[in-house]
Amino acid sequence: MSNEEFRAAMSRLAAGVCLITAHEPPLTAGGPRGEDVGMTATAFMSVSLEPPLVLVSVREGSRMDDLLAEQPLWAVSLLAESQLQVASRFSMKGRISDRLLFADIPYERGAASGAPLISGALATLECRTRSRVPAGDHTLVIGHVLTASFPSPDARPLTYFRGRYRHLLP
Repeated sequence: MSNEEFRAAMSRLAAGVCLITAHEPPLTAGGPRGEDVGMTATAFMSVSLEPPLVLVSVREGSRMDDLLAEQPLWAVSLLAESQLQVASRFSMKGRISDRLLFADIPYERGAASGAPLISGALATLECRTRSRVPAGDHTLVIGHVLTASFPSPDARPLTYFRGRYRHLLP
């Protein structure tokens, strides 16, 4: 099977869209404040209810993969359909710095993770990495959910299907 065939088959699986965020601590204690990092993900799922575990797949060697190898605390914002620009911004290839990407996006800083929680999201989760599993050209990061909140619980979800962001019909 070719990469194109595999990609075409998997594009037929509709997925919710999330923003995964983490706060990179400063290099030295008392040094300048660290930077927030974010990435759009569609490979995110619930793993267990007891204990509450989730899984996200991140590209091996990506900035997020490198950061989550060092920083065990991270967050997930389940994006609403009105947040398509947020999803697009954090999925760009060759994008600008994360600091500029977060500049005009309203968010709160998570009390448990220190990571940005996007305002207006369907739900937000703060997590602590429980394990990391190498999987081909990705790393599966399993996180223990520390907190959950529901900024806009009645909003409609942003979805991804056949290589495009989609809206669910009413």
